[in-house]
Amino acid sequence: MTNPLLSPWTSAFELPPFAAIRDEDFAPAFDAALAEARANIAAIAENPEPPSFENTIAALELAEESLDRVAGVFYNLAGADSNEAREALQRELAPKMSAFSSEVVNNRPLFRRIETLWQDRDALGLEPEQARVLMLYRRMFVRSGAELEGAEAERLTAVKSRLAVLGTTFGQNLLADEREWMMPLREEDLEGLPDFVVATARAAGAERGAEGPVVTLNRSLIVPFLQFSPRRELRRQAYEAWVARGANGNASDNREVAAEILRLREERAKLLGYPSFAAYKLETEMAKTPDAVRELLLRVWTPAKARAEADAEVLAAMMHKDGINGDLEPWDRRYYSQKRRAAEHDLDEAALKPYLPLDRMIEAAFDCANRLFGLEFRPLDIALYHPDVRAWEVTREGRHMAVFLGDYFARASKRSGAWCSTMRGQRKLGGEQRPVVVNVCNFAKGEPALLSWDDARTLFHEFGHALHQMLSDVTHGFISGTSVARDFVELPSQLYEHWLSVPEVLERHARHWQTGEPMPEGMRKRLLAASTYDQGFATVEFVSSAMVDLAFHEGAAPADPMTRQAEVLEDLGMPRAIRMRHATPHFAHVFSGDGYSAGYYSYMWSEVMDADAFAAFEEAGDPFDPEMARRLETHVLSAGGSREAEELYTAFRGRMPGVEALLKGRGLLDAA
Repeated sequence: MTNPLLSPWTSAFELPPFAAIRDEDFAPAFDAALAEARANIAAIAENPEPPSFENTIAALELAEESLDRVAGVFYNLAGADSNEAREALQRELAPKMSAFSSEVVNNRPLFRRIETLWQDRDALGLEPEQARVLMLYRRMFVRSGAELEGAEAERLTAVKSRLAVLGTTFGQNLLADEREWMMPLREEDLEGLPDFVVATARAAGAERGAEGPVVTLNRSLIVPFLQFSPRRELRRQAYEAWVARGANGNASDNREVAAEILRLREERAKLLGYPSFAAYKLETEMAKTPDAVRELLLRVWTPAKARAEADAEVLAAMMHKDGINGDLEPWDRRYYSQKRRAAEHDLDEAALKPYLPLDRMIEAAFDCANRLFGLEFRPLDIALYHPDVRAWEVTREGRHMAVFLGDYFARASKRSGAWCSTMRGQRKLGGEQRPVVVNVCNFAKGEPALLSWDDARTLFHEFGHALHQMLSDVTHGFISGTSVARDFVELPSQLYEHWLSVPEVLERHARHWQTGEPMPEGMRKRLLAASTYDQGFATVEFVSSAMVDLAFHEGAAPADPMTRQAEVLEDLGMPRAIRMRHATPHFAHVFSGDGYSAGYYSYMWSEVMDADAFAAFEEAGDPFDPEMARRLETHVLSAGGSREAEELYTAFRGRMPGVEALLKGRGLLDAA
């Protein structure tokens, strides 16, 4: 039978034929696509014609088209709807895909063609985007070891192959721990929990085949449980299981995996002539150096720690008033913080959630995109990869812009967290290709699904990434959408979160799921007034993780990452009732791949810009100011990686911002 992954896709918008794809189709599809890509690249490298941009760089852009198509489907499924067959194939593919990548960058004739173009670049008459793409290709080859020879080149290939295997192992170990742990709840254990937490626990129990409600390690369940359960011992059990992911001494323990990853990253950097992996990784980012990263993080750490410690004293006093002696523990903090928030801001999460139904928040994200960028969203009734997934066609003035998939609910087959990816990216080379963009979240499923405020912000955050892909307008796929510096990629996503807090957006879309009544004005005002509540805690939780990430990669790889983690936290003076947001054994951002390694700080680097960027709309007097929206789309959202990130931001705003905007946005300016 014909493999549906390799046949022409004739469905609407050339979407993958999900209903026809079987797990056993993937391996032969990868084999065929890799063979085709190898043949295409060999033809480019061996072309007897003198190198030109068209027969070398443009040809490379299109050489892996079939491979990109197959991989776009498989890796999205491997993250969002995994199973044993997909996990096994992912492990098999890791070294195979790494070997292919190494073959390409180690192809000496191919690199000579690129180097010839680079040396002759001034005489080629290239368009600015072509010149940028040529530079990025050459830089990628050099940073991937194209200039190495002999034993060093062979060793780098082996190192990258092993890192690919280890990154896959780390992520699968984490998913295994999250999938296997649950804490059964008796009926009396439900006392004090809001209805939405009880409903979520019962649904989780049903999904896991338990006899009653359970707590799982999904953030949308465990966080509200920690916030609301008056049973301190249960909070402790749940919290300690949550932070122990990847460090349980079982077959999925990640501590040795992390140690080997760090050793190999250091070796990789030194083979390429860099003093450390952080120096290698940051060279192409906005920050450029580890010192610049540390300066930003410490500038924020000091006021955040002071605020967090002051808050902890208040929470400890509340705990002691309840008759519990001793120190405030990490499993106490969320419980008493929620009580304090309810008391000081008259905000009850259980009363707030009915005004934040998932469907209304999706409508809100779409409405803001329409008002800012003229995008329209039409639901599609098509077969997708899971019954929970939804699809929309995105258009502007009748022109097809993208297909958007939303996969919002938690399930055991999905890795934790939230992310945006593409099954197909935007490009014009070789014919107009519009993107297929996927947002994946882990919200608790319900009838209806009701979001927390943090959930709603996550939805807007990931949709900001999606807009970066949908509005991309470049010729070359190599620089389309989110193909930008890591510490710039979070700007569109974090910036888009601001529109959720615009009063008129809440007034229009934050409506009770039963009555349709808008959120009461008083509740809305209290919600917005509490926007900086507990930011000392949130900032300490984040910055400590970023500092550990930097320390891991800045010098020699630690023999024992857990010992190094403890040293960094001690040097920082980590408050005892707060733990890192991501401890090493479950720090997937850093260890499931190279994406955020030595780069977890980038969320905060981007936040410096997002606070300043939204201020531009406020200064214009309208959060939907048409001119500001046009500038944002032109210089950021549509531009991809066509220019350096600092140039793009400066073109939008006229200057680069200082850290003050970030401190103000987090309510920490007066503590600085």
